[in-house]
Amino acid sequence: MKKGNFKALLPIVVFIILYLGLGILFEYILKISMGFYSIPIVVIFLVALLVACLQNPKLSFDEKLDIMSKGVGDKNIVTMILIFMAAGIFVGVVGRSSAESVAYFLLSAIPAQFSVLVLFVVSCFVSVAMGTSVGTITLITPIAVAVSAGSGFGLPLCIGSVMGGAMFGDNLSFISDTTIAACNGQGCEMKDKFRENFGIALPAAIATAVLILVTSLGADVGEGVMKDYNLVQVIPYVLVLVGGIIGINVFVVLLIGIVSGSVIMLLTGATEATALLGNMGTGAAGMFETTMVAILVSAICALIRENGGFIALLEWIKKSFKGRKAGQLGMGLLVGAMDISTANNTVAIVMANPIAKEMSEEYGISPRKAASILDTFSCIFQGVIPYGAQMLVAISAAAELGYEVSAFQIMPNLFYPYMLLISSLIFIFVVPDKKHK
Repeated sequence: MKKGNFKALLPIVVFIILYLGLGILFEYILKISMGFYSIPIVVIFLVALLVACLQNPKLSFDEKLDIMSKGVGDKNIVTMILIFMAAGIFVGVVGRSSAESVAYFLLSAIPAQFSVLVLFVVSCFVSVAMGTSVGTITLITPIAVAVSAGSGFGLPLCIGSVMGGAMFGDNLSFISDTTIAACNGQGCEMKDKFRENFGIALPAAIATAVLILVTSLGADVGEGVMKDYNLVQVIPYVLVLVGGIIGINVFVVLLIGIVSGSVIMLLTGATEATALLGNMGTGAAGMFETTMVAILVSAICALIRENGGFIALLEWIKKSFKGRKAGQLGMGLLVGAMDISTANNTVAIVMANPIAKEMSEEYGISPRKAASILDTFSCIFQGVIPYGAQMLVAISAAAELGYEVSAFQIMPNLFYPYMLLISSLIFIFVVPDKKHK
């Protein structure tokens, strides 16, 4: 058995120092808008990979290439990449107009005093359907600004509700890159992870809805927001959601979504036939960086494992977190630390996956529970950090419409991530463990 070697973890340390350091420099010192996302994360991972390759001189470079190729060629990694591509094509085909249709339909059907609650519910549905929190926030934040201006509700509350709903779907959606990464990294079915996750997310969402009602019902409400909508375009999202829940193979589900979305978008005139293939290509291209990160991280982790880094980390975790429940908390804090360092919950999961896999085997945690913990805790941290893409996109979208709001005004109104943390801790320490394979 290999001995633990903390020096083998140096590539991860180098990545965190470079990415976090440059992010702080760009965002807060040089005042570059979206500074964290101006840094080419693939380049930083390439530097980390170079560091990993320079370690362990006992192995030749050809031997290291062989180790990396086995890590990249793992069945779960290949499956993850293919699902990323298919999910990207689906989102490219369906577009975003259907998400706006859901929002305006509910806002027109429900009294104005419940507008903030509608924003949260709509964001939950849209993010589950689209599989992207950033995309949901980009779409719904302008609507939130209109609701705030027209109804009198505070803008931080409206945006905080949108962000909370966006993280709900980021955590649960079958086509979310975090779900794909967590499930394939831990080797569990998406439907099983969804069922495990739903028991954590639903109580948090209900508690959030109550908090939103308590906070918003006393406001002096003006008129609601009205706009045209087309609910037929929502059908592909519903098919993907239902297909995933009942357990149809994820590739079949996405194929159904792509075909149905293509037909509906063409028939409703939302997309021209000549643009459809281009939209597919754009959607797939949108997954390029995530795919490259998965490939590079799997290569880096293969070398770290070979050099004894994961054994050393696992031994330290075992000393610090004793017992299955403490091990689950340790797993959650591990991915949370990765997320704070990278400001990207998908990258955090991909980085934490191999360590979490060994932790789950050591502590007797089922793959479905491990995947649920990784996805949930990554979304908790990503949903509240002031330099995450979700927060920066929300602030930017409001600013484009002439409304200034800061991250620290929004953070007290991020009810859902806080409720999700409480629900997760109850899930770990109070709810009895179920025996799952």
